[in-house]
Amino acid sequence: MWVTRWQEPAVKCRLPRANLSVPTSRDDRVRCVLRRPAGGTQRPPPARWTWRAQDARRRQTGAVPSRRRVRVLLIALTGTVVVLALGAALVERGLVWPNRLFAARYDVRGVDVSAWQGTVDWPTIARQDVDFAYVKATEGSSFVDREFEANLRGAREAGLLVGAYHFFSFESSGEAQAEHVLATVPDEEDLLPVAIDVEYYGTFFADPPDASQVRPELTALIATLREHGIEPIIYATGSAYDRYVAGHYPGTPIWIRSVAVPPTLSDDRAWTFWQYSNRDRLDGYDGEESFIDMNVFDGDLDDLRALR
Repeated sequence: MWVTRWQEPAVKCRLPRANLSVPTSRDDRVRCVLRRPAGGTQRPPPARWTWRAQDARRRQTGAVPSRRRVRVLLIALTGTVVVLALGAALVERGLVWPNRLFAARYDVRGVDVSAWQGTVDWPTIARQDVDFAYVKATEGSSFVDREFEANLRGAREAGLLVGAYHFFSFESSGEAQAEHVLATVPDEEDLLPVAIDVEYYGTFFADPPDASQVRPELTALIATLREHGIEPIIYATGSAYDRYVAGHYPGTPIWIRSVAVPPTLSDDRAWTFWQYSNRDRLDGYDGEESFIDMNVFDGDLDDLRALR
C-alpha cells in the first residue's frame, strides 16, 4: 500500500501510517486518500472530511465565484438599481419623458386641459410651441367642467386651434350624453370636432364593462352627433381602444393615448392624434394638477384646420 496526499498551501498533513485514511481533524483542511496497488480498490473519504477542499477546487476552476467577483457583481447591481430609481424619479416629476424624442418628429403640438389645471394663462401656453388645445366641456349626461367657457374663450383669443372634449360615461345612455354635448358646446365653425374620451374610471378600472354594453351607447352618441352635423373624434386609452373601438367606427379619427412608447393600434388603423405624455410641465396654469397632457397631430396645420 502507498499513500497519495493532497493539501492546500501552508497546510501540512502528518498522519501515522497505521491510520492513513482518517484525518486528524476537520480543521486540518486536508483530504487524505488511501490508495491500493493496481488491481485493488480505492475508498474515497467521507464527504464531511472534504467539503472545504472541494469548495476550494471549485473556486480554482471558476465553478464558484470568488469573493472579488461577487463584490463586482453586487456593485454593478447596486449601480443599476440606483440608475433605474433616478430615472423613475425624473419621469415621476415630469423632467424626463421617454416619448418626447419620438414625438419631436411631428410639427403640430397641442395640450388638453380641464378644471384640474385651474386658471390657464393661454398666451403663456401658446408661446411654448403649442398649436392647438382641447378643453373639457362635459361628462356623462349632466356634468359641465367649471373652466370650460373660460378655457374655450382664452385658447381662442391666444390664437390656438381649439376643440371641446366629452368624457364618456358607462352609466348614462349615449343619446342622453349626446344631447348634453349639443346643449353645452357651441355650434361654431372655427372649432375642432368634438372628441369623445373613452377610458376606464373609478371601479371600472378593476371591472370594465363588457363591450356588448358599452358599444351600443357609444354608437348612439356618435350617431346623434352626426345627425347634427358633427363628425366626432374618439380618444381612447390603449386598453379601452382594444375593448370598445378596435375594428369599429371606420372613418372616425382616432386620438390614442400611449405614454410609454409610440402607438401601434391593434387593428392596424392609423391614428390622427397621439397623446404622448400625461406628465409634462408647462408654464401658465395653477391648478391642483401640476402636470399637463401633451399631444401631437399627424399632419400639418392646414390638415388640422381641415378637420373643422
